[in-house]
Amino acid sequence: MDRPEKIHLATWPSPLEASPRLAIALGLRAGDLWFKRDDLTGLAGGGNKLRKLEYTCAKALAEGAKTLVTVGAAQSNHARLTAAAGAKLGLHVVLVLAGNRPTDFTGNLALNGLLGAEMLWAGDVDDLALEERARQEVRRLEEEGTPVAFIPFGGSSSIAAHGYADCGDELKVQAPNLAHVFTAVGSGGTMAGLVHSLGGTRVHGVDAGAVSDPEQRVRALISAMAKEDYSEPLSIRGDQVGLGYAYLTEPVEEALQLVARYGGIILDPIYTGRAFAGLIAAVREGLVRPGEQTIFLHSGGLPGFFGNPEILHLTGQR
Repeated sequence: MDRPEKIHLATWPSPLEASPRLAIALGLRAGDLWFKRDDLTGLAGGGNKLRKLEYTCAKALAEGAKTLVTVGAAQSNHARLTAAAGAKLGLHVVLVLAGNRPTDFTGNLALNGLLGAEMLWAGDVDDLALEERARQEVRRLEEEGTPVAFIPFGGSSSIAAHGYADCGDELKVQAPNLAHVFTAVGSGGTMAGLVHSLGGTRVHGVDAGAVSDPEQRVRALISAMAKEDYSEPLSIRGDQVGLGYAYLTEPVEEALQLVARYGGIILDPIYTGRAFAGLIAAVREGLVRPGEQTIFLHSGGLPGFFGNPEILHLTGQR
């Protein structure tokens, strides 16, 4: 299928690795559970946003941009990887982040600074107000004569989502018999691209609580990619959000510990932790059964683990 132009920012295809001990611990067969390692993509700690940035940065460069402006939560993985992409491509990066300037710069924030990004703080705002604050910054820079490209929340647009159609195409080759793919849903582009490539019946999203309308966003992105309304059902679990995006839940704690101790893989407490908690729930409910090849998309986020003080008690350090 036709794809927009993209540039090369990472190492593809990402590995697909079996996790037999973890599969058995979940009650599946040893060969059922596989990790699509999009955390091992090479640039600045890796992660799923690089697939999207290959498309959005190509468009920005083609339009003559010298500065990238984007938005995110304080520990945004997308913000970190936009900063890294800008450093690689010679573009200035402005990150408009939710919340107030912290006392300590930990996790992704430390890496943003190391990568040379400028960080602006928008205060206690929702995702719509955060994006409007960023667009104000875009207008200010343009008035000063700086060519700017704005990258939306989570890097998700109908162009960027083609990065995950690429991932779906990789999975068709790596796992032709796959029955299920589980992914976190934040801004929606990752799931949209996977559904565009693999269809809606095999792709299961787990809402991370980043936006108020995850299904609407995913459906709109798929429709824009296909250039026609997408009316098929979508599988998006909303039961792992708990008290909200920034809060650690007991099912996520269980998921983090289980994956670490039976698979040797570290998840983050916001996105991949919630997504794997959703996978555990699906197994316990009988929606995922022994003998079905199940792929977990590991979308990265390790630096955010070190920026979340709630997570420290899981390490035995307090």
